[in-house]
Amino acid sequence: MIAKLARQMAMTIIIMAIMLFLPAERLDWPGAWLFLAEMGLVGFGMGVWLARHDPDLLAERMKPPFQRAQPGWDRWFLIAVASLGAGWLVLMGLERRLAGGQLPFWLAIAGAVLMLISFAIVQWTFQTNSFAAAVVRIQTERGHRVISTGPYALVRHPMYAGAALILLSVPLMLGSLWGLILAPAMIAMLGLRAVKEERVLAAGLEGYADYMRRVRFRLVPGLW
Repeated sequence: MIAKLARQMAMTIIIMAIMLFLPAERLDWPGAWLFLAEMGLVGFGMGVWLARHDPDLLAERMKPPFQRAQPGWDRWFLIAVASLGAGWLVLMGLERRLAGGQLPFWLAIAGAVLMLISFAIVQWTFQTNSFAAAVVRIQTERGHRVISTGPYALVRHPMYAGAALILLSVPLMLGSLWGLILAPAMIAMLGLRAVKEERVLAAGLEGYADYMRRVRFRLVPGLW
């Protein structure tokens, strides 16, 4: 499983590197190297932790993005997110070639710290919820149940909260003003998925409607 994880992570990093450096037409981009290194090393480290402590969750997250029990809307959502995410990286690469780094490098360091915080939130989520799959579906074969402890006592979608911070950290690390301007639209898509996912869980997962009444906020405590 770890070997498969390493192959998938390496392929992901290579594809992202191509999307950034090819349109940038240059390799002297410290923020991009920092982003790729942190994404690869921390992401792989989290995967190794899952392989040792929760291999069932790792196996679930490594499944194909399109599954039989998955709602049709979630399949289209994942296609849209993958397409927009790829375009987002390419755009930041083009910006590097056409406009140079429009943000100061100290923001790249701040972005690297923010990404570590984001990964810490995601890791906390993994430690708390063994059902944190990458697709929306009721995992009846795994005894899916409501999780209300840890970060789930604060917000209903801590994984998306961590992902939202990652989306803010990436353009900071890349020095991209264009990417930073578009980041809120990407985060809004996470919010839309959270709303639609709740409808699936409330309809098919016993106790989730009650959990929604107890924990009012989706991503940010006290805000939304």
